[in-house]
Amino acid sequence: MSRTKTAETIENVEFPSFDASKTTDQIRAFTEKGVEQSKEAYAKMKTGAEETQKALESTFETAKSVSSDLSLKTLSALRANAEAGFSHLEALIGAKSLSEVVELQTAFLRKRFEMTVEQAKDFQTVASKAAEDVSKPIKTAFEKAINEIKAA
Repeated sequence: MSRTKTAETIENVEFPSFDASKTTDQIRAFTEKGVEQSKEAYAKMKTGAEETQKALESTFETAKSVSSDLSLKTLSALRANAEAGFSHLEALIGAKSLSEVVELQTAFLRKRFEMTVEQAKDFQTVASKAAEDVSKPIKTAFEKAINEIKAA
């Protein structure tokens, strides 16, 4: 009896048919979708790389310009300090008394302190502007990338 039931069961079981054309179409569609996604990812990556390169070039140009400004500011300060020192030396040589030397020295030190404070303010202003100018292209590129990521 068990053999009869087994034979009947085997006769009643249907195996699914395999259609190769449908499988090929599905594989083709999957592959085409993968290729399209890869092309899109490459295009985004290429665009991002180009924008980064432009931002870096702009940053380096700005850094070059800013360093020139800082160098000129430094040379100007050094020249002013040297001229003030030579003028003070000439005044000391022409002094007639010890009290005049003390007055000249006191006035010179006060002016030097004021000049140093003013030069420090100028350097701070130039350095702050330089830092802002140098970081601006990178900051802009970063914000754009973040916005694109949020949009996606």
